[in-house]
Amino acid sequence: MEEFNQSLFLLINASTHPNPLTLNVAMFFAEILIYLIPVSLLAGWLRGSDDTRKLMLEAVMAGIIGLSASMLIGVLWQHPRPFAIGLGTNFLAHGPDSSFPSDHLTLQWSVAFSFLLHKRLRATGVAYALLGLPMAWSRMYLGVHYPFDMAGAAMVSAVSAILCHRCAPWFMPPLFRCASGIYGYLFAPLIRRGWMTK
Repeated sequence: MEEFNQSLFLLINASTHPNPLTLNVAMFFAEILIYLIPVSLLAGWLRGSDDTRKLMLEAVMAGIIGLSASMLIGVLWQHPRPFAIGLGTNFLAHGPDSSFPSDHLTLQWSVAFSFLLHKRLRATGVAYALLGLPMAWSRMYLGVHYPFDMAGAAMVSAVSAILCHRCAPWFMPPLFRCASGIYGYLFAPLIRRGWMTK
């Protein structure tokens, strides 16, 4: 399986002298696209109703659990990145930690899958899930991940989203009260002026 994983990686990985435009596009998807997640979750909280805010919190929890699981797997099973074993080409500076699974894609898809579990957010979830595909491609193209790292991220993300969805009735009431209290305290002046919703 490892030989197959490496062979697939080499099919996707950039050549020694890649097209500059393709390289820049890959850099964008690999490094910048992930910021869409915190920005959109924050926007959903700031502009949304209480019901929307609860869905944002559920997605946040799915992302936290997914990332935590991803990091734990990386600690328990050290799988060297391609550049660490001299495989292919590398165009993205990265520490030589375990490659499996991809943390970036785990966060992206944990939030996407969480949204997919709610009818009102399903279209956004589909969009975020699809945006994960160029993210996955870019991180393989740039030489920091294998295809199996992406498959692992998909599995971890799905489990974290489903787990949070099923446990939401238990953890959401106290979490929502706590988050609402912190938000109300930190942004009280702006809320009083009507610049932000209560």
